[in-house]
Amino acid sequence: SHEKICQYIAKESDSLVVSVGYRLAPEHKYPAAYEDCLSATQHFLQHLELYGVDPARVTVCGDSAGGNLAAAVSQTLAGRSDLPRLRAQILIYPGLQALDFNLPSYQQNRGVPPLSRERAVFYSLQYVQGDTSNMEEVLEGSHIPPDMRLKYRKWVSPD
Repeated sequence: SHEKICQYIAKESDSLVVSVGYRLAPEHKYPAAYEDCLSATQHFLQHLELYGVDPARVTVCGDSAGGNLAAAVSQTLAGRSDLPRLRAQILIYPGLQALDFNLPSYQQNRGVPPLSRERAVFYSLQYVQGDTSNMEEVLEGSHIPPDMRLKYRKWVSPD
């Protein structure tokens, strides 16, 4: 689905673009996609010389769920001293939090196609657990224990 845009980015930036075909939910729930992306990135970083890539110029990128995966891979590799450091991450409308689907941005854009608030919850649940049995609880915000909500309020809050 992203081949043409990857070709465009490669041509316009005079860069090598590696697109990872990771396993998809609901057939393959978390952490399958993350493991695929991490494994591919590690392999690429270990073999940069085969591709003629400058180790100081490697960036990860993703959109939507891929943005989530790029962020997770970046965080995982940040502490690794045995691999070249990633230069940057490019996150295009990433799905980064599932604590609160009632924040102002979700309320403001709740019916905006193609990814309404309900669709965002639906896909998040498919990715994490492979089913949507607790969709109403997630939409209400009752899927997070109060102590966890307090712990992360600094980062996930309408304030």
